[in-house]
Amino acid sequence: MSNDLALDKRLLRQSFEKAAAGYDAAAVLQHEICRRMLPRLDYIKHQPAALLDAGSGTGNAVTALRARYPQATLYALDIAYAMVRRARAGVPWWQRLRGRGVLPVCGDIERLPLRAAAVGMVWSNLALQWVNDPPRAFAEFRRVLTPGGLLMFSTFGPDTLQELRAAYQGADGYTHVNRFIDMHDLGDMLVHAGFANPVMDMEYMTLTYPDVLALMRDLKAIGAHNVTAGRRRGMTARATLAAVERNYEAMRRDGRLPATFEVIYGHAWAPQPRTTADGKPVIPIRAG
Repeated sequence: MSNDLALDKRLLRQSFEKAAAGYDAAAVLQHEICRRMLPRLDYIKHQPAALLDAGSGTGNAVTALRARYPQATLYALDIAYAMVRRARAGVPWWQRLRGRGVLPVCGDIERLPLRAAAVGMVWSNLALQWVNDPPRAFAEFRRVLTPGGLLMFSTFGPDTLQELRAAYQGADGYTHVNRFIDMHDLGDMLVHAGFANPVMDMEYMTLTYPDVLALMRDLKAIGAHNVTAGRRRGMTARATLAAVERNYEAMRRDGRLPATFEVIYGHAWAPQPRTTADGKPVIPIRAG
């Protein structure tokens, strides 16, 4: 990955801290993708004793996950403490009183503050695009999963915000849009991290806006600031914004400006250890 595209985690955390209060009103796409992910669990026979919502945000999946797995311990993890607090606040008071609420965890997906084999399922909706080292994040998911545990996630692919990226092309020499990873590369990372039977699919979703500033306001409202190392330090020049607006106008269709999102869905399993007929573990030996 280019150093210019590396994310400043300190600024990332600050951005989501500031966005927490108004996040739910602005995160229309994030909530819709969550709703599309949840029915996928209908086809999976799995009852984890504990599960991790990795990148839980304000907890848009918490209620549904608790309803589906009422006896499970649910860890809601986010890099921003304000997000974690709102996720916990969404749990009914009587569940918290009975000790059946969410266990809030403030932490980084690339360094999960959980012990090995702590959970039977990891759920992650639109968080992986905010990590610097996706293979490390997958390795962390694999580490905290029990044998036979399930990973289910969504993230954005490389065609995401392609119009905005194109509009900035040539406007200045800075980075403005995150890098997003191809679906096939994500599948390879899962296998390399030790996951079994990965399944990947993708769909395109398009939001439309009256102008480019409305798109930028929406991104800011959900905390999706530009925190790449190659960003401009300071206010964007008026000439740059004017150029971006002109470039984006060329893409106007039916009176609206499109913003494309390539949504990638994936799931995979932490494999069961191999054993012999009498239950002894099989330890592979690699030739030197």
